[in-house]
Amino acid sequence: MKFHELKIKGVFIVEIEKIEDERGFFARTWDKNEFLKNNLNPEIVQCNISFNSKKGTIRGMHYQESPYEEAKIVKCVKGKVFEVFIDLRKNSETFKKWGSVELSSEENFELYVPEGFALGFQTLEDNTELFYQMSQYYMPENANGIRWDDPMFNIKWPMTPSIISQKDKDWTNFKD
Repeated sequence: MKFHELKIKGVFIVEIEKIEDERGFFARTWDKNEFLKNNLNPEIVQCNISFNSKKGTIRGMHYQESPYEEAKIVKCVKGKVFEVFIDLRKNSETFKKWGSVELSSEENFELYVPEGFALGFQTLEDNTELFYQMSQYYMPENANGIRWDDPMFNIKWPMTPSIISQKDKDWTNFKD
């Protein structure tokens, strides 16, 4: 596994190293010791799958409030997404900055996003599926979100949205 920090401090691409032979390949996608060596939260308490049938679907921007902030590892296992992360850590030099990466089942990496970030995505293909590993249990009373089109962030989504849940439409714009 190789870890590559992105422009937003604390967010990493985790490159998966394949061991290939005539059968196909084998790869390690998570290793507690490797995460510890890179000063990343190695705790995983819950795994989730997000399946999205239609290209252009937006989910987000979601996060959990203190004391249940969660680190996430995201892997696209089918299709392709435009994954977006917003730094909500008030003491961070990149507070209120956002970044993005494309994740696809064709790529050999996953995304690590630490605690204190809002996370969302737009599908770039039909029948896209994401696999999440979380450092915290889902706590509905601490779940929160920011509107996907909040003008403060001016996220450049790659296409016009096809589907957005009512819940995601109802999030308010960000307030410090």
